[in-house]
Amino acid sequence: MIWLTLIGGLGLLLVGGEFLVRGAATVAGRLGVSPMVIGLTLVGFGTSMPELMASLQAALAGSPGVAVGNVVGSNIANILLILGAAALIAPLAVAKAGFKRDGLALIGATAVFIAIAMTGQIGRTSGVILILLLVAYTVWAYRSGQIDPADEVVIPNMRLPMGMALALLGIGGVIWGADLLVGAAIELAAAAGVSEAVIGLTLVAIGTSLPELATSVTAAIKRQGDLALGNIIGSNIFNVLGISGVTAVVSPLNIPEQIMTVDVWIMAGATVLMIGAAVTGWRITRAEGGVFVALYAGFLTLQFI
Repeated sequence: MIWLTLIGGLGLLLVGGEFLVRGAATVAGRLGVSPMVIGLTLVGFGTSMPELMASLQAALAGSPGVAVGNVVGSNIANILLILGAAALIAPLAVAKAGFKRDGLALIGATAVFIAIAMTGQIGRTSGVILILLLVAYTVWAYRSGQIDPADEVVIPNMRLPMGMALALLGIGGVIWGADLLVGAAIELAAAAGVSEAVIGLTLVAIGTSLPELATSVTAAIKRQGDLALGNIIGSNIFNVLGISGVTAVVSPLNIPEQIMTVDVWIMAGATVLMIGAAVTGWRITRAEGGVFVALYAGFLTLQFI
């Protein structure tokens, strides 16, 4: 029953997130918001809703290990597992202009997150700072003029009331799904005799990263490597700034020692590895993708030893 609840919660999160993105994009489009702005904000926010709601529910349930582990674990999974798998399908070309902006932003966001995490807690003040940094990055990306074609979205062909209803249905789905997922994850941690942080870093992180997996693999199959890479970088920036920031404002997060001393540095290492692979030849090769996936297998092994 625990596993059924976990799968059911994950399904609700994913479907609810998709409904929310489509509904919100419809509403914004009918109100005259440009497709580029919708792509930069609503779509990016919507695809990260599973991570956000899972971390919020975990924090409110008194399980900061799941909440913080979800953020850190999602970033590790995005780079090593998802980007690695996409590169194995097809080498990923790197768009220099967008990568210079977003890669720099990801390095800065990761450094700020780690600096705050090393204090042992992400408090409400720190949460506000992280959110403001995310807003600043979004404004910078919009005003820089270096907007990728993927940032523009096609507005769904539906009426405003239908869009509003779909968005509300999506919100309900992600809230309910997150509640089921986090509850099952906490029970699994107790039943398996492992820490909640390990469950957050692995099962919850992988589950809530499935939208990024679908997007990046699809982009790789279509030979749109810059879209696959941009999706990962944008998601990781949103995770460390937006998700941890919003969650900390709602409920301050105590950082588990395991995450503070080991896992944030693995996240930092994965980020540096990705940047290095991208700028050497401005492409991520199949061989590099294979190394990424192998490293992720090692990371999972480390968690459960």
